[in-house]
Amino acid sequence: MPDFIKAATEKAAELAKQTTHYAGNAFDRVFRASSLVQAGQTPFDVLYSDGLVSLRYYPPLQEDFIELDDMTIPVERQSHRTPVVIVPPLAVNMLIYDLFPQRSLVRFLRAKGFEVYLIDWGKPTRAHSHYNLHTYVAELLPASLDRVREHSGQQKLSLHGWSMGGMFTLFYSALSKDQHVRNAIVLGSPIDSHASGILGLLNQRLADVSNSIHKRTGFKLHNLRPHWFHSPGWANTIGFKLTNPIGSFMGYWELIVRLGDREFVTSHATTSAFLDRMVAYPGGVVQDTVVRIWIDNQLSRGAVQIGDDRVQLNNFNANLFAIAGSEDTMVTPGAAKSLMGHVSSVDKTFRVTHGGHMGILAGSKAPAESWLEIAEWLAQRSD
Repeated sequence: MPDFIKAATEKAAELAKQTTHYAGNAFDRVFRASSLVQAGQTPFDVLYSDGLVSLRYYPPLQEDFIELDDMTIPVERQSHRTPVVIVPPLAVNMLIYDLFPQRSLVRFLRAKGFEVYLIDWGKPTRAHSHYNLHTYVAELLPASLDRVREHSGQQKLSLHGWSMGGMFTLFYSALSKDQHVRNAIVLGSPIDSHASGILGLLNQRLADVSNSIHKRTGFKLHNLRPHWFHSPGWANTIGFKLTNPIGSFMGYWELIVRLGDREFVTSHATTSAFLDRMVAYPGGVVQDTVVRIWIDNQLSRGAVQIGDDRVQLNNFNANLFAIAGSEDTMVTPGAAKSLMGHVSSVDKTFRVTHGGHMGILAGSKAPAESWLEIAEWLAQRSD
């Protein structure tokens, strides 16, 4: 066989092989995406469930080492005295805390010697539309913390709250004046919503319109039934992606460009499993958040009304580690940093790390940017 024919045949065979590989990855990503998802592999026990809210406990790891991106972390067998309770925001599914075997926050904290609990808020339906901030802060969260204390045998706790979970952490601690909340990690939580970039400007305009309507008619959004504010999971998924539309588009464009990279396709499917499976917001929570946090910007003045109670941030005095993302368009560093001037904590730290709203919690840079420092910070304050 002439050399040019042989070369052409080999090239055709290689092209056919690549085409089959690309087609297989595309098929799996579209039709068998669940088989690619790596999230949710760390074992846990469900200590309690009321049909909506459940409490997880992550038992000691069996292995001696875990892989954390390109690092090897030895598993500490001696547990710190103070347990860590992860307080998630609403709307997200819990895969975000156990996203990849090599990038799992619950797995990492467990390896670093912490007793780890996680409150899963479940999947609210329209039947839960009357649930508001007070429901979560003054009823559901304290009930879960009581069960953590009962199971762990420890009164002092460390709370880890991302986004709205950070607000729950701050509100509960300030409202209850629970002196047994020893440490708090707060990531990407809005305090001055009017300072949050473009969204902040939008909130300011909404505040002007809301005040004008109230002066003329006496109407307030809280005059409406919470049922009208119920936000289904699909709407939350779209809303979250629209906070960074260019990034969302580029993620799918990169998928097309790197369709031959099986590892990237698997990573994309895993991340999408979190983003595409967001759950509903109860109407009362949306109503409270939109009016009191976004439009009225009450937290910027150090207090917020939830139900019949008024939360004063100066009643919060636990050790505090707060983080904001330099690329976070939902809660900019300026919107988060003002927390430092309102709390009474003597031991308080504020950091700006790389990443957007999701990235500061579980992005590829989060372990090196913040997880290791958080673990060290907690270890020094947990015995």
